[in-house]
Amino acid sequence: MFRDVSSCNSYNYGDALYWDARYIQEAECFDWYQRYSALRPFVRKYIPTSSRILMVGCGNAVMSEDMVKDGYEEIMNIDISTVAIEMMGRKHAHIPQLKYMQMDVRDMSLFPDDSFGSVIDKGTLDSLMCGTDAPLSASQMLGEVSRLLKPGGVYMLITYGDPNVRMPHLSRPVYNWKIELYIIPRPGFEGKAMPSIESCSEPIPLSEKGLLPPDFVLEDPDCHYIYICKKMDEGPTIVALNP
Repeated sequence: MFRDVSSCNSYNYGDALYWDARYIQEAECFDWYQRYSALRPFVRKYIPTSSRILMVGCGNAVMSEDMVKDGYEEIMNIDISTVAIEMMGRKHAHIPQLKYMQMDVRDMSLFPDDSFGSVIDKGTLDSLMCGTDAPLSASQMLGEVSRLLKPGGVYMLITYGDPNVRMPHLSRPVYNWKIELYIIPRPGFEGKAMPSIESCSEPIPLSEKGLLPPDFVLEDPDCHYIYICKKMDEGPTIVALNP
């Protein structure tokens, strides 16, 4: 099952009470946007199986479980919802590679700097962008993600947000990220202009401003964007330009 927060509404997606109530009502597991089988080529390309991974906004998705089955050794799952964390902690108590903590992504001070080799975000930044004080929430979250990443580590963001709305947040020099962009079709989309997942192995060339080329054809307005944000060792890099 796939849920869409691409169109913001009156719900406060940054509120723990909203998510607690939602997970009580919708107890069955589901993955936002894409399942691991679709994201696997990108995860395997950029995230070593030995990497200590932080899964932000894990909810009750099965992606972390699927990654463990695929050889990943340590995944810390956090979510603002106590209901989701308790539910998934019980479900995966027998899987030592998976750990769960209730936490707000805007304040992850329980983790020291450079704690993780990789951070995966499938829809969490999107949910904050649909909540109250969206720009502040995004800045708080991304600042925490940058702080927690080791040099050379990767923040993988899967989102509905195109570069026009996401790059202003991601490309801040303070994060010191080198950014690549991939685009994949939503599940079930059969348009001719959007490539299949198998043919999405190369990053999209970005303009000098970090935007899509003006002649880029985007048939599916609900496609998913994958931003690979690599934390550089030193010196700010706003955006990676592809020849």
